[in-house]
Amino acid sequence: MRESVHRHLGKVVAGAAIAVAATAVMIGITLPGTAGAQGTGGGAADGPSTGQAAPGQAAAVAPGVVEQPPAQGAQGKGSDPLTDDEIARVERIALDRQQFGAAQNVEGERGPQRLTVDLAEPDAGEVDDPAAPRRADVTFYDYRDDTLVTRTVDLAAGKVVRTGVQHGVQPPLSRAENAEAARLLIADPLGAGLRADYRDATGRDLTSPDQLLLNGAVYRAAPGAQPAALDKCGEHRCVRLFPKVVNGPWIDARYLVVDLSAGRIAALDRG
Repeated sequence: MRESVHRHLGKVVAGAAIAVAATAVMIGITLPGTAGAQGTGGGAADGPSTGQAAPGQAAAVAPGVVEQPPAQGAQGKGSDPLTDDEIARVERIALDRQQFGAAQNVEGERGPQRLTVDLAEPDAGEVDDPAAPRRADVTFYDYRDDTLVTRTVDLAAGKVVRTGVQHGVQPPLSRAENAEAARLLIADPLGAGLRADYRDATGRDLTSPDQLLLNGAVYRAAPGAQPAALDKCGEHRCVRLFPKVVNGPWIDARYLVVDLSAGRIAALDRG
């Protein structure tokens, strides 16, 4: 591993490696009584109080009304998105006590790492069937043996109807996995540049992932393209982080790869 760390404070990462843009959307709100005002010297123009616009004046705009979203039912129908109740229920069904105790999450604790809960696609013969069973796919990553587990739950029957186990499959990272990668990097000697850049930007020490906005991408090993310590990335779950100071600059950490499965960090050759 390299002991020298190059600092790149405030550099916005550009090009094909990462393109991140922030767009600020400003929403104009008209306050009651101010619409149509034509003030001189800061005062509002005189006008009728009946709600009718005087000649040459714009009509007053009624205050906006924010509608609350409709109440979410405990049970969806057909191809409706899964409700919060359904998501909680299928997670409980998909992971029984024995399976929970045998698996390990990204922090090394009991239980697999939850990734996604999605409405399952209908089977081939059910596409046009309005009475087709409503199912959910629950995906977990088991760090004990680096396996991706997918369990399909029949919502009406309340049971698991299919289970798939895959090796070498690396879906997008969860928020918890990005946070654990940042925690490892902050504590590692190779994270010295990240810590220094954060201090330069904020005047404070970087001690927790909560101090950063985190994006991460799965890293896969390529023959001869990385140090030997990362040769298992792809079989292991590895991540390259793109950290950002909250309300501040991006910090270039692309050359560092965190192997979450092994709990170690290595630096790529930046040529």
